[in-house]
Amino acid sequence: MNQLPGTFVTLDGPSGIGKSTTLEELDRLLRNESRLIYRTCEPTQSALGQFTRASAAFLHGHALACLVAANRYEHVEVELRPMRDAGFTVISDRYLASSLVLQRLDGVAEQYLLDLNREIMLPDLAVILTAEPAVIASRLAARGVRHRFHHDPDAPSREVELYREAAQTLTNLGVEVLVLDTTDTTPTDVAKRIADAVPHPGGSVESHNQPDDPTVNS
Repeated sequence: MNQLPGTFVTLDGPSGIGKSTTLEELDRLLRNESRLIYRTCEPTQSALGQFTRASAAFLHGHALACLVAANRYEHVEVELRPMRDAGFTVISDRYLASSLVLQRLDGVAEQYLLDLNREIMLPDLAVILTAEPAVIASRLAARGVRHRFHHDPDAPSREVELYREAAQTLTNLGVEVLVLDTTDTTPTDVAKRIADAVPHPGGSVESHNQPDDPTVNS
């Protein structure tokens, strides 16, 4: 068993799944439990993160995958590990699961992505939101195109399937994974499910033969 001062939680899912609304409600619920909350996102708000976000429209494949990974290593070093070690419940809007989906949509093999991210910090809980592809497509149509992948009418179905595979990959890495279908569930109810599953800072988590600071390479 590993004793962790804080907790690291990630939230991923297809575009239009309702992550932002769910995160707001989750933040409120966890603060009501008197937790110290630190929210962050990927790409990050650093100069490298902003460059990564801006580059996603014209960089593709391995080049973009490497840039995303570079920003993630910066994220771990500058924000994630320090805040977790300070006792915060750290919540990241997108993390490794998104790379295992979006970069694969861009033609990059999963093993390459795992190798590229082999030294990152793994989450204590990885939450993946999903929904029926038709529901996601409807939400995207209402919201408008925000990413080049959204021009593909088959993208929602492909994302749902790849997130299913990403969930299994993370499980194989020893990560606790919570997959929640949001098709007929409100963001409030989804947030409650997540809040119930978030480990308490200072508590114990199963090691799954991982070191105290688990990585993809463990």
